[in-house]
Amino acid sequence: MERAAVFDVDGTLVDTNHLHVTAWWEAFRQAGHRIPMHSVHRAVGLGSGDLIARLLGEDRDRARDAEISAAHKVLYGQFFDRLPPLPDAGRLLHRLHEDGWAVVLATSAGGAELAALRRAIDADDAITATASADDVTEGKPAPEPVEHALELAGAPADHSVFVGDTVWDMRAGTRAGVHCVGVLCGGIPRADLREAGADVIYDDPAHLLAALPESPFA
Repeated sequence: MERAAVFDVDGTLVDTNHLHVTAWWEAFRQAGHRIPMHSVHRAVGLGSGDLIARLLGEDRDRARDAEISAAHKVLYGQFFDRLPPLPDAGRLLHRLHEDGWAVVLATSAGGAELAALRRAIDADDAITATASADDVTEGKPAPEPVEHALELAGAPADHSVFVGDTVWDMRAGTRAGVHCVGVLCGGIPRADLREAGADVIYDDPAHLLAALPESPFA
């Protein structure tokens, strides 16, 4: 029976969360909104529409959502040629692939952004499939991204593990019925990840790689 190792990307495999914070903060500023950076950080990991709704509220001028999202894409796109992978991210994916896991990425990124992230990870030969924002109708914390990743891998939830760095990841994984592994490298506190459903928590990909024999991947 196939086993799926499903990974979030931003903040989990690539050190991009604070780049997103800066880009979103500036996009909101250009649209006339003063959003504290710590609030933006807590919303990173949501799809663009959900992130804007969370930070501006339901009574916002929704006609400007597309403008804010487009500004974020342009600002964040300036970093595409130098996105930094987190320690041992590529090695971790290769090791799991060698151990017989179907490695699938589940991310809200798509298009050129996803391509830049995959270049940063540099482990395409270990990645079985990718469930991107282009493939689902509802993003995290809904379970659809994780469920779609499992479909691509042909793996049941109870034989699969999802690794992520945000509460949105943990909630999505819990709702999808997979084992949830949290990592702290996205900047979200351990207690928040635990409360959102993380079964176990590691510092970053390097820590998880070193602890594989005692991890949910054992």
